[in-house]
Amino acid sequence: MATIVVELRNEPNKQGLYPLALRITINRKPTYRRLGINIGMNDWDYKNRLVKLSHPNANRLNVLITESILKARRRLNSKISKGSDSNIFKTKKKVPKQTFFDFAQEHLRLLEASKKFQRLSVEKAHFGYIKKFSKNEQLFFTDIDEHFLMKLKDYLRIKHNLSETSTLNVLVFIRTMYNRAIKQKIAKRNHYPFGSDKIKIKFPESKKIGLNKWEVLLLEQLKDLTEGEIHARNVWMYSFNLAGIRVSDVLKVRWSDFHDGRLYYRMGKNSKLVSLKTPSKVLDILEYYRATKKHANDFVFPEMKVVNLDDPKDLYTKIKTANKKLNYHLKKIAKKAGIDKPLTMHIARHSFGNIAGDTIHPTKLQKLYRHSSLQTTINYQASFIHTEVDDALDSVINF
Repeated sequence: MATIVVELRNEPNKQGLYPLALRITINRKPTYRRLGINIGMNDWDYKNRLVKLSHPNANRLNVLITESILKARRRLNSKISKGSDSNIFKTKKKVPKQTFFDFAQEHLRLLEASKKFQRLSVEKAHFGYIKKFSKNEQLFFTDIDEHFLMKLKDYLRIKHNLSETSTLNVLVFIRTMYNRAIKQKIAKRNHYPFGSDKIKIKFPESKKIGLNKWEVLLLEQLKDLTEGEIHARNVWMYSFNLAGIRVSDVLKVRWSDFHDGRLYYRMGKNSKLVSLKTPSKVLDILEYYRATKKHANDFVFPEMKVVNLDDPKDLYTKIKTANKKLNYHLKKIAKKAGIDKPLTMHIARHSFGNIAGDTIHPTKLQKLYRHSSLQTTINYQASFIHTEVDDALDSVINF
């Protein structure tokens, strides 16, 4: 069994360009032949394995790639017909074994090429922690054993003061890379350090603390706020009154998304189309920004008015920066209101769940939360449903 494909190799030159090479796999043993072509990472079409047409020499380079593949295939077929398919493409230098770092960096580049910037930001941080801990230029999959992982957990907790959840997320990143490497025959299953009899990853139950209805009313009625604080409260209240819409979807709302008393928007997380009734409190918030409306398709909130919509990275950066700024103002608002609970944009979602409690049927909450699975809604609400347990406690101690 033999295959020939072209790959962008993980070996940038001094100019930051990456070489293209033929990967010739015979009986599951790959060899590589460089084509003498170096391009930028963003100039490579990973899906079609061709130079993107945006490259000035795309047509010529793609012809060279095609000719190189055909030439290699002719040589391979010729050797096979003569009964010899081993040592067809001898290389002067043995291709080094791919390290965990090489494999993970290739994964991060694919995330960037796919414009998955939120995931890239998170997993890049995980990768950074692992690299700082290792202190070696090379880390092979066989080096990642139970001892390595236990020492890494201690390092993350002590040196970087990471929470248990954040520490486990770094381990999940390693586990994901290991599983993919096994699937691609780069790592071996017998070296796998995770499992019931090895390293188990079990997340602690998360504590969801939302505001109660009196605290939400207190926020609504709070006076003497700065302009930035008023805006942060408006965005938070907009999210809360629409069942905790995520901040990325809140900031991207346009005037044209409202029709006949309803909001229609597509969730950024899964592209699901959602329609919700527009409550009167949301209409009041919209009225606050109506003077800044330039056209029917304009954004309601100011953050996205300056974004380059043709640049997904800029869109991600603007949302991340805006969320940080909103949370900064919300923290100040909570202090002014005398609320000792953490107040962030994400807490709007938890606050809705806290107030909903066990008064709304899970199937209705599922639709409001836009959860794909009812079980997700049930698990989410479990943190807020206390009535039956509280009543049971009172029945025992109130005598």
